Amino acid sequence: MTAQPESAVQTVLPGSTAPATHKWRVSTSKEVTYEVRLSPGLLDPDNPTLATAGLPETIRPGRRLLVVDATVHTLYGRRIREYFEMQGIEYGLCVIDAHESVKSMETVFEIVSAMDAFGVSRRREPVIAIGGGVLTDLAGLAASLYRRSTPYIRVPTTLVCMVDAAIGAKTGVNFREHKNRLGTYHPSAVTLIDREFLGTLSIRHVRNGLAEILKMAMVKDPELFEHLAAHGPRLARHRMRADAGPDGGEVATEVMRLAIHDMLQELEPNLWEHDLRRLADFGHSFSPAIEMKALPDLLHGEAVCIDMALSSVLAHRRGLLDGTELHRVLDVMAGLGLPTWHPVCTTELISRGLGDTVRHRDGQQLLGLPDGIGHVRFVNDVTRDELDAALRTLHGSAGTAPTEPP
Repeated sequence: MTAQPESAVQTVLPGSTAPATHKWRVSTSKEVTYEVRLSPGLLDPDNPTLATAGLPETIRPGRRLLVVDATVHTLYGRRIREYFEMQGIEYGLCVIDAHESVKSMETVFEIVSAMDAFGVSRRREPVIAIGGGVLTDLAGLAASLYRRSTPYIRVPTTLVCMVDAAIGAKTGVNFREHKNRLGTYHPSAVTLIDREFLGTLSIRHVRNGLAEILKMAMVKDPELFEHLAAHGPRLARHRMRADAGPDGGEVATEVMRLAIHDMLQELEPNLWEHDLRRLADFGHSFSPAIEMKALPDLLHGEAVCIDMALSSVLAHRRGLLDGTELHRVLDVMAGLGLPTWHPVCTTELISRGLGDTVRHRDGQQLLGLPDGIGHVRFVNDVTRDELDAALRTLHGSAGTAPTEPP
């Protein structure tokens, strides 16, 4: 850090009674380092990985506050308690019924209250968040606010969280009808990914995560797109497990590896989003408005897929995707069991959603459109008439959202 006087004494005009002033400019930087680790067997009582995560080797694990999603607690609560008891660690448990409708500051304050009651140490007792993207966002925001920065560990239990929500720096909650309007940049010290949790995930939630994988495939990674085209239905059916048949497990492992690598490769040089041209924002221009309007019908990845389908039709109308490529994209979405349409998708809603995105992107659309499969072009001149025509085209050929409950 440097703190130097820019002008020790400001010039004062003759006859002025204003006092001389002094000012300093402070310039500093903060190094940010965090890990994302594929870590099987996290709840194996003999595996110390979870107990020691986020701590220097010289510090023995002592106390831990666990913030756990209510569904995860129902499925894995006994194993989680037995694990920390076997590791000899005192723990506190904060169970949160985490879903999009309660992704709010009120729930963050509930977690903060648990942190305060437990007496979380400022640096030596990282909070452990176990759950999906909503839970890790809530816990991450609480940790960023508590004593202005408390370390935490993310253990994602859904596919969308493993490949997207839990591997970046952002935390966030909804405000009024706006998705993730309040938030911070506060990455966890470590994200530990154990695909065993996917074994109890519904197929619909697996497809939800595959939408975020498809996002990166469509604008960055043609190889990943081909994996999804060839194996997508089976990956969903076998829940992306490492034990999904003789070769299915290898494909699932490779798809998971590519998805995480692609995302981190995009995030690392622009973690604080100084550059608003972000490949990772593909599928997230119209989807916030769609998702919030359709609650609770649509999951996050389903809304993202509708956004990607609309963006693909816009790209086709501009000559960026040819007819064959557009049909391939829509076929892959159908094969993954993802919707490409929902009744809330009116021109008015989509236009309003794009307007809100423009404000989020500092006055520019910066709308990413597929430029062939595996590449992207950012545009700033999409009109309401274009949106209306693309919506009519999409509606005529689109699949609707699943009817099973989220």
